[in-house]
Formats: sequence, C-alpha cells, structure tokens
Amino acid sequence: MENTLQELDIHIKRLRPDFYDSLQDPLEEKDIQALEEQYKIRIAEDLKKLYRWKNGQESSSYEVFVNNSMLMTLENALNTAQELTAMIGTDFDIENWWNRHWIPIFHNGGGSYICYDFEGTFTGNKGQIIEFWNRDPDRNVIASNLESFLKQLNDYYTRLSEDDADEFFTVEGQNGFPLRFYVK
Repeated sequence: MENTLQELDIHIKRLRPDFYDSLQDPLEEKDIQALEEQYKIRIAEDLKKLYRWKNGQESSSYEVFVNNSMLMTLENALNTAQELTAMIGTDFDIENWWNRHWIPIFHNGGGSYICYDFEGTFTGNKGQIIEFWNRDPDRNVIASNLESFLKQLNDYYTRLSEDDADEFFTVEGQNGFPLRFYVK
C-alpha cells in the first residue's frame, strides 16, 4: 500500500499540482486512535495508511479526487457513517440501502459515496470498495480492496499526459469489476 500511495503522490503532484496543494496533511497515529475511540470503531490498516498519506481535501476544494468524488477527511467519513447508520430502520428501510459496516471515503457533494466495506456486503470480501447512491438502488462493488482501487487510479495517471488532465474521469472496469448488485 505504501508504494501505491507514493506513486499516487508523484502522479498528483506532477499532473494536478494545484489540486495536490488542496490535500490536507496526513493524520498521525495518535489522531487516528482518538477518532477510533470517539467513534468506537477499529479502522482497517489499509484505510489508516490512506489517511496517514493525506487526510482528505480542504473543505473549500471541490476538485474531484476520483470518479466524480472528493476525498473526505477521516473525521468527516466517520461522522457521516454514523449519521447514515442512525437512519437504518427509519429513513432506510430497505436492507443494504445503507449498511452499518460501510465507511464513506469519497463523496460527490450530493449525498452519494464511495465506501470502504468492512463486512464484505454481497460478496464476503472484507475491505472491498462499494458505491452508495442515495437515490438509486445499485450498490456496485468497484474494487476488491482499497489498494486495488488506488492502483487503478495510478494506472489512469500513468496513461495521462499533462495536457490531458481532466477532473472528470472514472476508474473502474478492471479485473472483473464492477460487480453489480441492487437493493429493493
């Protein structure tokens, strides 16, 4: 994971320097531990590594990190997960409309998220990356794990020239993904 994040750091710095400047400083282990205690959660090691690299983007930055979504701070991700989980059984009465084992790590600004799945909903593959669309019933698993998802982003940047950098891009469709699931 460290090599994947180092490569991502180089790509973003080179291809999107202004965006790179909007990424927030990494969290220290003590900060992550404090959030784990506050939210009564144990954060997976690969997710910790992401936030030890960068803790989201500045709230004033609306540039896309990946798939039309922005990277959330860890505190915002945990707070959002807690709020959405509290809606299960009231606002969310369809099974897996939202799942208490999902942590949103990217958001599109409209209430939809790309989530880290601690449970392996639908597949049994813990740590997979799943899409939550707040108005649509599709819950696509777009990568087997966080590192695979970030490697897809690195692959995208490797093929990209500085003149072709565009903030509207999608990384998906590699290694048999996405896996499509619908909740009703």
